[in-house]
Amino acid sequence: MNEASERIDVRTSPAVKELIVRAASTAGMSVSAFLLSAAQERAQRLLADQESLTLSAADWQAFVAALDSLDKPRPRLSAAMARHREWESAKS
Repeated sequence: MNEASERIDVRTSPAVKELIVRAASTAGMSVSAFLLSAAQERAQRLLADQESLTLSAADWQAFVAALDSLDKPRPRLSAAMARHREWESAKS
């Protein structure tokens, strides 16, 4: 069970407070539980929207093709890695 240890203070207009109180009552919840539930649901939706990516079929194919092209040899990268290994062994 999660023990609540943090506090959030909110100031609002009387009209908004009345709206929230009525909604919480209708849901059979305390105002605090209602506010926390609503805020948590909204936060999860917002973050899910920001942290996920939806691609069309054509965009998905382009994405997969780009990933598949990563397997081709990269001579400049190989040369840079070799220089780094030489530099690391020279330091020792």
